[in-house]
Amino acid sequence: MTPKNQSASASSFDDIAARLKNHHEKYGDLSGMSLGKIGNLLKKTAAVMFPHYAVAEEDDLSLEERLRVLEDSFYDLVDPLCRGKDVGCARLLVHGFLSDLPDIADLCYLDAQALVAGDPAAQSIEEVILCYPGFYAVVAYRLAHALHKRSVPLLPRMITEYAHQKTGADIHPGAQIGHSLAIDHATGVVIGETAVLGNNVKIYQGVTLGGLRVDPDQRSKKRHPTIGDNVVIYAGATILGGETIVGHNSVIGGNVWITRSVPAWSRVMFRPADTDEIVPMRSKKAVER
Repeated sequence: MTPKNQSASASSFDDIAARLKNHHEKYGDLSGMSLGKIGNLLKKTAAVMFPHYAVAEEDDLSLEERLRVLEDSFYDLVDPLCRGKDVGCARLLVHGFLSDLPDIADLCYLDAQALVAGDPAAQSIEEVILCYPGFYAVVAYRLAHALHKRSVPLLPRMITEYAHQKTGADIHPGAQIGHSLAIDHATGVVIGETAVLGNNVKIYQGVTLGGLRVDPDQRSKKRHPTIGDNVVIYAGATILGGETIVGHNSVIGGNVWITRSVPAWSRVMFRPADTDEIVPMRSKKAVER
């Protein structure tokens, strides 16, 4: 490159950088958060909640030492989120979150038990904890929900989004979910912000618990359905609306579309169109010719 071209390139970069800096100013102060940092936080959290992850790391840290490492990592993320708030805000949030972990771990154990009980392919709780994406997504949700209840901004949503990208299951941290949730396969599951799920709910892949409308004026309203205890929702089912209630002990079949309430002890099944027709393919002999 000639000196003339070098000068022109430098000038061009200066101009681009100046314009980008003007663009960057639109965003104000940033938290410094990233999905990579969230993944690291979840890894450290899993290692204090479940011995399976701690053993796998083989670093011989005691549980108390792991908690101290987690405390430091969590504080580094939360501190920028507490800018302008009460002094000690970050420490209070971190200690509150850490104190929640034993109860969250107990809830997650019930989720793992529900998967073992409901999936004949599951051989052990250890297999569920280490291998099942649905379990990982629920663990992330339960951690995020605890932070959401403490009004921590941004971080809860980033935790569930990290799990969404890792597992294919998108669970909003604001959803209210009872114990023993079993999500099998996980991919494509969506549970909206104002959804309410009872205890012992079982969900298969591709299920959506969503809203009927996405208008901004619905922001403060209940937009997502309520699912009673002991409900099973099979693959591809879509249940929409804040006033939609699926009664306890109901079974929702695959691929159904529900926008109205379902009484308790009901079975809702997809009915194929009467015009469906199965046409035989050409015989094997004809194909081989």
